[in-house]
Amino acid sequence: MAEIQFENRMSDQDALMWSIEKDPLLRSTITTVSLLESMPDRDRFHEQMERASREVPRLRQRVATAPFGVAPPEYVYDEHFDLDYHVRWMKAPGDGSLRAILDMAAPFAMSGFDRARPLWEFQIVEGLAHDRTALVQKMHHALTDGVGAMKLSMAFLDTTPEGKPRGPMPEVPVAERPSTVELLREGIEHEARRQAGILRRLPGMVAGAARRPLDSTRTTLRTAGSTARMLKPVSDPLSPIMTGRSSSVRFDTVSASLPRMKAASKLVGGHLNDAFVAAVAGGLRRYHEHHGAPVERLRMTMPINIRPADGLVVAGNQFVPARFEFPVGIADPVERMAALHALVAEQRAEPALGIVEPLSGVLNRLPVSVTTSIFGSMLKAIDVVTSNVPGAPIPIYIAGAKLLANYGFGPLSGAASNITLLSYIDDLHLAVSTDPAAVPDPETFVSCIQDGVDEIEALA
Repeated sequence: MAEIQFENRMSDQDALMWSIEKDPLLRSTITTVSLLESMPDRDRFHEQMERASREVPRLRQRVATAPFGVAPPEYVYDEHFDLDYHVRWMKAPGDGSLRAILDMAAPFAMSGFDRARPLWEFQIVEGLAHDRTALVQKMHHALTDGVGAMKLSMAFLDTTPEGKPRGPMPEVPVAERPSTVELLREGIEHEARRQAGILRRLPGMVAGAARRPLDSTRTTLRTAGSTARMLKPVSDPLSPIMTGRSSSVRFDTVSASLPRMKAASKLVGGHLNDAFVAAVAGGLRRYHEHHGAPVERLRMTMPINIRPADGLVVAGNQFVPARFEFPVGIADPVERMAALHALVAEQRAEPALGIVEPLSGVLNRLPVSVTTSIFGSMLKAIDVVTSNVPGAPIPIYIAGAKLLANYGFGPLSGAASNITLLSYIDDLHLAVSTDPAAVPDPETFVSCIQDGVDEIEALA
């Protein structure tokens, strides 16, 4: 696994996700439901999580905000860190089925974090049907994206039942108790260093623009137009039926075959993501036709991963959000997949995606109520969020218990639905989050998405 570098302060993009939660509909929590073949060894898991909390700074750090918002919030080691608060064991609800676990996990995911503590919580649920166990993980999106969460989790996962030698237990990090004055001073110093860095780079940027004035003008105009499209407010969803919004969520699951979906994508010279999005589009077309409300296009948000394939990885969110309209009315699955392949490639080339971080810095300087209003106008008219997260290609174990399935539920953040794909060996696990106000018949919705997946798989 690539080395992870932990900065002591949020990026501007992470800080935006942190601040816009003034509106509960814009909460951004990542929730993972992992099904285990057996019961993990309790003492061993506790030891692994204690070790992980000492090795991975984010697991033991809380957020400290500088007065007057002079800089993005920083991370400080929690002087009152209590592992038993973050890792809780409980009995399975109801009949111990996956449905019962998902119904338990949904309100857990929607409840806010204690902002005086590190932003993660685990629940180990014993006594599922067939003697299985579930691990429900909840983490604030400001800490990391889905890809980063998978990397962080390697601190307590094993690739064999016995696990690997991990050496002596690391020392407990020194707790920090910064005063208000210290937070203000450190924030001012951080911003001074950042502005100095910008000024040092400015002459080179100006000189480059002077050497290529025509290219620079074209780039500026393209970026300005792309930025306007990114921030353009939209008043209503394109879906005529998935229009309601609430602070609740429903969790469901869909399964697929990784080899079949990959094989189907090759028909259009594409990748797994093209097959996945085409399956979602086909399912949404069926759902709208079922309700007698056929549509040609809907609106999607898709996070585009910008992490390096190898080398140093910086903790936090390393994605840019693409927001665009996409076709759902194309009945032929190959034609639909080809159209989406071209559309997503076009979205990846949007110039504004390269300035998300500095743009976030500008938005962070606005009053929180203004920023929240801007993002509310952008996000609450999204019909679906799709996200594709690569998982482990080999069997994984948690304190001796084999992982059977892994579902990563992304946040709705104002959308009607979020469908996140997480691979594991040769399986694809689709975690389907829906807002009950937008999708009052989740069984029908999930059935339509499964039909869309089956249609794409059949191409293989």
